[in-house]
Parts: sequence; structure tokens; C-alpha cells
Amino acid sequence: MPSAASAASDSGRPVPPSLWRDSDFRRLWAGQTASQLGEHTGLVVLPLLAVLTLDAGAAQLGALRAAGQAPILMLSLFAGAWVDRWRTRTVMVLTDAGRALALAAVAVTCLPGGLGLPALVVITFAFGALSVFFDVAYQASLVRLVHPGLLVRGNSALEGSRSAAQMGGPALGGALVSLLSAPIAAGAGALFFALSFLSIRRIRGDESTPGRLERPARIWRRIHDGVRCVAGDAVLRTVCLASAAFQFSFAAVMTVHLLFLPRELHLSGTAVGLALAATGPGALLGSVLAARLPDRFGYGPVLVAAAAIGDGVFLCVPALPGSSAVTVPVLLAVAFVFGAGGQLVNVAIMAVRQAVTPRGMQGRVAATITFVGMGLSPLGSLLGGLLAAQWGLRTGLLVAAAAMMSSPAVMALSPLARLGRTLPAPRSTPPG
Repeated sequence: MPSAASAASDSGRPVPPSLWRDSDFRRLWAGQTASQLGEHTGLVVLPLLAVLTLDAGAAQLGALRAAGQAPILMLSLFAGAWVDRWRTRTVMVLTDAGRALALAAVAVTCLPGGLGLPALVVITFAFGALSVFFDVAYQASLVRLVHPGLLVRGNSALEGSRSAAQMGGPALGGALVSLLSAPIAAGAGALFFALSFLSIRRIRGDESTPGRLERPARIWRRIHDGVRCVAGDAVLRTVCLASAAFQFSFAAVMTVHLLFLPRELHLSGTAVGLALAATGPGALLGSVLAARLPDRFGYGPVLVAAAAIGDGVFLCVPALPGSSAVTVPVLLAVAFVFGAGGQLVNVAIMAVRQAVTPRGMQGRVAATITFVGMGLSPLGSLLGGLLAAQWGLRTGLLVAAAAMMSSPAVMALSPLARLGRTLPAPRSTPPG
């Protein structure tokens, strides 16, 4: 693989000796960071607005949350097909503008009391749909803007920002609602998307988008090509299966875990929140390690070891006694190790996926893997509830945590485990 200092990218631009000297990457990173903050702030502000301003009940709040999550399953595959036909800068700028307008509309219409719950559900669905397109686009954008040798460092920076937003966005959203009221907080959240819009629209580099056909394939054919690309490549197939196994079992774990902490361990709400929040600092550490460990030990060993340690640490939780001095410190350590291992896997596996995937298939491959993984999450949540009801919280959590080990097992038994210090080359596939 050519060095970052001497090689040239496919677009003909010289590769900067440091990723941070690339002005286009800096603009992408700044925009993605602001956008992720806006997204995770909005995910808290909109439900709080429904509860505090519109007096929504439990069923109505559930419907609102479902409206925000539904686009992941409904639109992920379509988003991948569209992103592969457009400049990712265009997709990200348009989705930023749309989400800023959505939150601004909430603020404007809610102040005089004109916003009803049905309108908020529609806005929440639109907000979630635009977020699906942005998330697929920024992952594909990195491949088009930076040299393959810088993918891991680029993913480390972007995923580190996403982890920080996941950790700080909800807290910021709650603080804005407390200090400014929910409608004004929604308007303040729109500013993050405006900042992202201004940063990303300044990207000037050639993204090397696939050549447009005079008669582009129908969208269903392009979706089919994306699914076939994942199913037909051993590495991509493993990434998809490992992701699906993790998302399914993790959903089961979290369903039982959130019941186990207060009811079995008798923890207060503050202690539960603290135990869960420790995942954030761990994820930041995982992002840093992901930029260094694969170059030293190889991608395969790092992926398998990080997944086994990060997922396996949850096996300690069912053994914890309630009301013990060691309970909360151990939970903090478990969440920290899980966050670090999970983020290390996430960054490294994304770099592998991007390297293996042909340029013209980046959006569709990302969307296919997201669709399969997230599609199994609701079933995992149902399984977790069934395990807790049938076998009790402690046994149910142990079984669900053991199931999480299926993800590193899938990696260990696949070609993914044999990857060395360099990323594999992409398959040759005509753009669809």
C-alpha cells in the first residue's frame, strides 16, 4: 500500500502527510461533529417537548419514538442506493438543511401553541429519515475524500465525534429544555445543523463519484446489487453476520440489563445513569486505540480480541451482588471496557468494510449492513423480555450476555480473523 506521504489519491490530489492537513477532511469532520450533536440533542428534545408541552401519555410517547426509529428499517436500503448516485456533499448539505428547518418549525409553531402531537410525529419521522440519509452519506464520503491509507485514522476521528455526541448530546438536550423551555431548545438544536451545513458545503474536493449511466438501473435493481455485493464477498458477509449477531444479542442484553440494575441490584436512578454513561469515555479510548493497534497487531487479531473482551465483560454483571460496595465500581468498569472494545471494533471493521467495498457500492453496502443489524434489534429486545420473564433477571441476563459472544465467534471462524496490518483491496464491480 502506498504511503500517505507519497501516494496520490484516485482523484489526483496529493495525499497530505497528516489527515488533519486535508482541509476537506477537516470540513467533513467539523460538519459531522455538529450534525451528530444536533441529532442526539434532537432525540431528547422532541420527546421532552411532547411530554412537557403537549402532555403526551406513555402510549403517545411510544408512538413518537417509533416514528423516529422507523426510517432506519424503512429507508436504509433506499438511502444506500441514492447515496451511490449522488455527491455525498450534496446529500449531507440537503439533509442538514432539512433537519434545521424541521427543528425550527417545531420551535415556531409550538410557541403560540399551534403544534399538535400528530404534527410532531410527522416532523419526528422526517427528522429520523433525514438522519438515515446523512449517516449513510458521511460514511461513504470518507472513502471518496481521503486516501485508503488514511481510512482508519479518518474513521477514528469521525466515530470519536459520534461517541462524544452520543454521550454529550442527551445531556445538552436535557439542559437546554431545563434552561430555555422545550420549544426554544428545539430552535437552539437547529443551530447545530446550520453549522454542519456551512462546514460541509465548503468541501471542494472531487469525490470520484461513479460515472452516471445514461439509463441508471432502477432503484430496486441497485438495492439488489448492494445486497448481492455483501452476500457474495466473504469479508463483507462476515461483517454483516457479526453485526447482526451483535445487534440482536445486545438488544436482548440491554432489555434485561435496564431491569436488572434497579430491581435486582437495587440501584438508584442516578447510579443507573452513571453506570451506563461510563460507556462514553470508553468509546473515546476505543477510537484512539483503533488508530494504532491494527497497524501493530493486524486487523484480524485486533477485531477478534476487542470483540471478545468488550462483549465478554458483560458476563461479569449477573454475578454481582446487590447493595455491595463493589457493585457500582464494577459496573463502571464493565461499561468502560465494553465501550472501548465496541468502539475499537466499530472503527476497525468500518475501515475494512470501506476498503473492501467498490467505490460505486459504498452507500448500498453500508445501508445493507445497517438494515440487517438494526432489523434484528426489535427481535432481540423481545427475546430479552421473554428471557427475563421466563428465567428471571439474573439467569436471563447471563444467557443474553453469553449470546453476545456469537459475534466474536463469527469473526474468529472467518477470513476476517486472518487480516494482517494492511487493508484488503476492493472487489472489482461495475457501478449499478
